[in-house]
Amino acid sequence: MKTKELGNLGESFACEYLLMEGYKIVCRNYRCRYGEMDIIACKNKYLYFVEIKTRRSIRFGTPAEAVGREKQMHMKRVAADFLRQHDYRGYSVEFKVIEILINEIDNVII
Repeated sequence: MKTKELGNLGESFACEYLLMEGYKIVCRNYRCRYGEMDIIACKNKYLYFVEIKTRRSIRFGTPAEAVGREKQMHMKRVAADFLRQHDYRGYSVEFKVIEILINEIDNVII
């Protein structure tokens, strides 16, 4: 599975999870000049900006560890852009990272 496919699969899993937990998906893959936000969701007057990190293993660290200081700054800028473009007055804002680990077994010979 290619990296882009893995990322898309992780985002789909994350959306399904959020929906099952009662979140409303406001937007997927919101793009602006500051970057991209995987999912924007809302629940109980909170607006959540969600980064999805999908990996095959934790050999190089957990998925959330890939969200460093620079990525966090991008997330804040993208969120500010979204809020300028859309009316969510009265909502509190939170940032989340959803980690997804997907294990694959390829070319198994028994």
